[in-house]
Amino acid sequence: AHNRLLIADTNHNRLLVTSFDGAVQQVIGTGEAGLLDGRCAEAQFHHPQGLAVDGDTMYVADTGNHTIRRVDLANGVVTTIAGTGELARGYFSGGPALETPLRSPWDVTLAGEMLAIAMAGNHQLWQLPLDRVSNEIRRMIGSGHEGLRDGPITGAWLAQPSGITVWHDGSALLFADSETSAIRTADLPGLGDGTVTTFIGEDLFDFGDIDGGRDVARLQHALGVAVHPISGMIYVADTYNNCIKRLDPTTGRIE
Repeated sequence: AHNRLLIADTNHNRLLVTSFDGAVQQVIGTGEAGLLDGRCAEAQFHHPQGLAVDGDTMYVADTGNHTIRRVDLANGVVTTIAGTGELARGYFSGGPALETPLRSPWDVTLAGEMLAIAMAGNHQLWQLPLDRVSNEIRRMIGSGHEGLRDGPITGAWLAQPSGITVWHDGSALLFADSETSAIRTADLPGLGDGTVTTFIGEDLFDFGDIDGGRDVARLQHALGVAVHPISGMIYVADTYNNCIKRLDPTTGRIE
């Protein structure tokens, strides 16, 4: 609707806003790695990865800074909204957003009035309410154990979740669980059965480049995932296989 493409220019430590024909409209960040809020031309990021946008508000997984940033695209201001800038070295279940250290947030997506975060370093999915009232960031899905184990959302095992999006009907999260080379889904709290389910993937370091049904198909360290809003077809950035794959959630076949 805004005729713009938002790009995390990761290794340049900045964000770009372009038109669909490639014309750069806005550069956000100086290009120097750092953690600095303020005007877009003066702000600093450190290897930003995933982005989510709501109108003129963009949310950024600032991975190298272990923070979540908010960009006001209309007024050109960058603000840190979660994380301390330090790597979380112990186990944290959450707390005040600006007082709780995070561990390699890799991607973000909007789920109603909440920002869902793929916290790759903690092997979990976290949530940050956007009502600016509770001001707390919390673990949402995953026990913190690294591996592939389905089941109740708080006890499931994840492994470096790196790409995240909302299921096309808004009932669940879909994520790329990179270290298990898996595509998995998790019910949002209060919706569905409260479980994590695996579409494709077997376990840690079990990978390959094989199309087909769930019993044979393999990916290799997939980092990105998206859902078609009408058909519900899933598209996967199968990163270490250098290809894009399509997963039919009805049949379970990927190609």
